[in-house]
Amino acid sequence: MTWLRASSIGPCPRPAPVPKAPRRTLRQAGRTTLVNLVTTDYSGITRGRSMPQRDYERARGRAHCGWVPANMSLTPFDVIPEGNPWGSKGDLRLLADPHARYRCWPRGAETPLDFVMSDIVEPEGESWTCCPRSMLKQALADLDAETGCRVIAAFEQEFQLLHTGWPGEPSFSLSGLRRADPFGPELLAVLDQAGCEPEMLIREFGEYQFEVTHRPASGLQAADRAVAVRAITREVARLRSWHASFAPKTAAASIGNGTHIHFSFLDHRGNPRAFDAKAQAQVSGLAGAFAAGIMRHLPAIVAFTAGSPVSYLRLQPHRWSASYNWFGERDREATLRVCPIVAFGEVEAKRQFNLEFRAADATACPHLALAVLVRAGLAGIRARLATPPLFSGDPTALSESERRKLGLRRLPTSLGEALEALAADKTVCGWFSPMALDTYLGIKRMELDVAGQLECDALCRRYAEIY
Repeated sequence: MTWLRASSIGPCPRPAPVPKAPRRTLRQAGRTTLVNLVTTDYSGITRGRSMPQRDYERARGRAHCGWVPANMSLTPFDVIPEGNPWGSKGDLRLLADPHARYRCWPRGAETPLDFVMSDIVEPEGESWTCCPRSMLKQALADLDAETGCRVIAAFEQEFQLLHTGWPGEPSFSLSGLRRADPFGPELLAVLDQAGCEPEMLIREFGEYQFEVTHRPASGLQAADRAVAVRAITREVARLRSWHASFAPKTAAASIGNGTHIHFSFLDHRGNPRAFDAKAQAQVSGLAGAFAAGIMRHLPAIVAFTAGSPVSYLRLQPHRWSASYNWFGERDREATLRVCPIVAFGEVEAKRQFNLEFRAADATACPHLALAVLVRAGLAGIRARLATPPLFSGDPTALSESERRKLGLRRLPTSLGEALEALAADKTVCGWFSPMALDTYLGIKRMELDVAGQLECDALCRRYAEIY
């Protein structure tokens, strides 16, 4: 994530108009152009319903369709746990956000890919207690009301291209990028067409692994873009008969795919608030308290940011992911990292400055993951916590007593441990309505039951297919 452009960190612009699809016949014989109203659930899966474009346009920014409460209890395996809070009762609506429409027409697609992020609301229009997008909006609003600042964020997302039949190519290599040609140019073109503002495509360390990034945006827009980037990347790969998998592990021995969440702050005048040249690691008091809140509630938070059994195969020492609760400067093993400032260029240091949360992956809903980070950060600000001490080194090389003295603790090593930590953290539990918390815990406990029936590589393959 470059985080260099001043315009990226400045006052949030008004939503750009929906990009027009290329000059093709949108209405062809026997076909109706569809707009998809979507929501991303607690398992990080984007689901929704489609309507004719003419009906969407006639709604004039108030398009909506029916939805079912029990849909939020769907596991990644498309099974609803017994005893979920909803059963067969209830009705909801997906209310489209006209400022969060993503529309593109990838090469080879018969019709445009056109989807709109939607809030889940009651039939009367009020926000539904379990809607993750509404949770994020409320968390961001609370932060703004209490600090006068808003979050600027960006998601870096790693994925692997499967079923390509390619021979191996060196990591980070030009030949690896060219092997995928023209996938890269096509992907960035349609991401740009959809309004995602892509920054970079990287041939990553793992086999057939890539990373795609987008420019920083306001918190809600960044989470929306994370969803859109995944959907569009999968679509471009699908049209080549490949599968783009964002799963945290596609095989037990594979390099993991992470989702790194970068964030910073702006006040109402557009001034950066995360940077202080005189402070430890140049982290301002506001950003330091925010970081301390995340570190305090980290064991419970990862139940949401690393939300699957295979997530914890990735969160291991010496894997360049995260394994201990450390706050580090320019260290990719740290769970929360202070990112470097580039000394050259036109953008001043305080506009480059950002922090990066690394214990997340694509089995998490981006809206929910960012919401819990904001809630934890706000808790740290309310408690006036000091910036966490920086650590540099290898926690596994230290004795247990040395780690205790430094406050270093292992992150949960399984989803079961993370759920136990969540249940024990009453502050984090208090961020959710009882219905939302029961729904989440029910999904994840059933996910653990299913996972227990599969050996490790089979489980990784299953998640690779889903994500």
